[in-house]
Amino acid sequence: MRRLLGQPSSALTLAVVCLLVVAAIAAPLITWLAGTSPTTFHSDAVDPALGGLPRGVAGGISARHWLGVEPGSGRDVLARVVYGARISLLISVLATGLSVVLGTALGLAAGFFGGWVDAVIGRLMDLLMSFPSLIFMIALISAAPGVDRQLLLVVVLGFFGWPYVGRLVRGQAMVLARGEFVAAARVLGASRRALLVREVLPNLTGPVLVVATMSIPNYIATEAGLSFLGIGVRPPTPSWGQMIASAVPWYAADPMYFLIPGAFLFVTVLAFNVLGDAVRDALDPRSRR
Repeated sequence: MRRLLGQPSSALTLAVVCLLVVAAIAAPLITWLAGTSPTTFHSDAVDPALGGLPRGVAGGISARHWLGVEPGSGRDVLARVVYGARISLLISVLATGLSVVLGTALGLAAGFFGGWVDAVIGRLMDLLMSFPSLIFMIALISAAPGVDRQLLLVVVLGFFGWPYVGRLVRGQAMVLARGEFVAAARVLGASRRALLVREVLPNLTGPVLVVATMSIPNYIATEAGLSFLGIGVRPPTPSWGQMIASAVPWYAADPMYFLIPGAFLFVTVLAFNVLGDAVRDALDPRSRR
């Protein structure tokens, strides 16, 4: 943590991520303070004579609507942005947790035990990594209309993401399993379970933490892309990708409605990517250039 906060860019990035997380958690409080909600239609905030464009300047930004309103419906943009952050972060964190748990468990087993265990798990990793996962996600989510979309996104993203974690863990576990400290523990009578839990697994914490931090922005972008295509989070539940998709017909007349969710998506993905690099450098100073 001292190395992480020692770099101004890393400290700034961590502050941005913390601010986004706090905003997502406090979304009900923020909307209560603003006096609105993500599903409330404000017909008085749009002008029917102009085809539903927001009244005022910059997309209807005012003391009542801090980031303007949605064209046509008049829904508050701030409320939809903070609730969209909540959905994106929740799905990405849960999908990351699922992929990390599966990838760590299977990769550790493959790298430590070797033999037929490594062969079976390795072929399964190769199969999933060579599969066109995005096409399968689109087909699976489209074919399951009655399933909770958020839960389905977590399961699908986590299932297709674990082989990348597993490949990294497998390689590290193979090196650690042949280390002198593991051989010494084995000579002293440590069981296989003790070797895995007490010797090998703690030394995998750093690489797993880095890959988890780098996975979150990938899942955020994937969820936004699926929602943009209309097969992600269902309306009226807000999503940044969904907002960008609905803003496309209005981008010329009301560019703010297009720019605001796009800017939040860009800043979030960038912040997590930079944070992942900073965590890697903090855990392994030799990786710095």
